[in-house]
Amino acid sequence: MNVYKRRAYAKINLTLEITGVEQNYHLLDSLVASVDLYDDIKLVRRTDDYSTVRTQGMGSESIPPETNNALKAAFAFSKRFKTSGVDIFIKKNIPLGGGLGGSSADSAGVLYGMAKLFGIADDEAVAELADSLGSDTRYMLHGGYKRMQGRGNIVKDTGLDQTLYLLLLCPNSTVSAGACYKKYDELPQTLQWKESATDGCIKALGDGNIADACKYVTNDLYIPALYLNGDVEEAKKQMKALNPLVAGMTGSGSCVFGIFPTAKARDLAKKQYQGGFCAIATKTVTP
Repeated sequence: MNVYKRRAYAKINLTLEITGVEQNYHLLDSLVASVDLYDDIKLVRRTDDYSTVRTQGMGSESIPPETNNALKAAFAFSKRFKTSGVDIFIKKNIPLGGGLGGSSADSAGVLYGMAKLFGIADDEAVAELADSLGSDTRYMLHGGYKRMQGRGNIVKDTGLDQTLYLLLLCPNSTVSAGACYKKYDELPQTLQWKESATDGCIKALGDGNIADACKYVTNDLYIPALYLNGDVEEAKKQMKALNPLVAGMTGSGSCVFGIFPTAKARDLAKKQYQGGFCAIATKTVTP
């Protein structure tokens, strides 16, 4: 095999709870789901140990190749498994810097694809390599409904397969994940026991009760994100005006999502939307 193609799916965090700090890393408990929005990745096997990357779409053309995490993933894979390199071609459809995991999805897609190209069957070694590239890159190797804990290095199956109909509102402005966590640390925290939103959301979805699950949608990074980017609050305000079951923010922002009871209700909301943010109709999927 000399060519491998893969879809790299975006994700949303239905819950994102910060449970502590360990060795300067924030520990999370998050219910994550893949959505039907993806970058197209093609890998072409090379005969030397060099790798290249070319991207198209969503303004990605201006990103310097040396800062592209997909390229970093290719070099890391070649070094770890002593393989030749690849030429990477990415058609971007996932908005940049919105908390949808596009960069991690591309990195994971490269790792997964190179494992296929070069016949690497050590899944755990590939997953450990993913951990070194980003907090949710291990999750992105396979996606779906997962519970992501620790630094993102603990990924557990949930058994969920509910289809949620979603509308995304994505500002052009972004939120830096690093800056958002830093702002979280700067803000006063109320240290008190609270019910696990992640537990509640998983149970409600497992029972098939989407309306109840929506009560648990939460994100501990939402308030910090508001301090960094006013578009986040405006996007959520505009989403709420479309009457979803719930509106939430994914990752560290800036994209927000609304959950609707049916595809028809979601599509009607998108048709009615008159705001200035990019609106994307999607749904949860199992890649």
